[in-house]
Amino acid sequence: MSLKNPYGDFEITEPQALRALAHPVRLAILEHLQREGPATATGLSPHVGATPSVVSWHLRHLATFGLVIDWDGATSKRERWWQAAARGFRFTLPDDAEGQAAGRQLRGEMFARAAEAPQQWLLHDEPRLDAQWRGLAGVADTRFVATPEELRQLEDAIEELLAPYVRRKDDDQSPADAQVVRMLRYLLPEPGDDPAAS
Repeated sequence: MSLKNPYGDFEITEPQALRALAHPVRLAILEHLQREGPATATGLSPHVGATPSVVSWHLRHLATFGLVIDWDGATSKRERWWQAAARGFRFTLPDDAEGQAAGRQLRGEMFARAAEAPQQWLLHDEPRLDAQWRGLAGVADTRFVATPEELRQLEDAIEELLAPYVRRKDDDQSPADAQVVRMLRYLLPEPGDDPAAS
């Protein structure tokens, strides 16, 4: 596992791990552990739509890739407690065909999960916010022209800018009026015009 990035995210490089995480229940398990903290299979079950025994199997599968680990803070030995190995994860598409397919599968599952997030926020979270926080929420749909290297530099700059705020949650150094904010960022390069299609 590599944590050499501004957020301290788990970096996935193995195609097998990408494929394992592309399963909707496994992705839901990992997201819940990252967001809510340590839990048992029984505690995770109602949040991920699977029975405790199925959740337990998926947790063991995630553990084989180091994505989840045993939580040593459990006070009871009757149930196995799990925690996410890192606050988040990231991956890049590998060069080989197997890795490309696995990465695309994981991307597809992540896009599907994120697609409902704005609507859920609008229905459940936005009405509970005060006017100041509601006024700061928004959507940006910006198109720009960049080279691959410029896009990498832009993404690196955004991450460096956000990193202190991302890490603040774990450092317990948040100001009294701070709240958790979720930012969904999509980088969607568009193909150029294909002369053969004309």
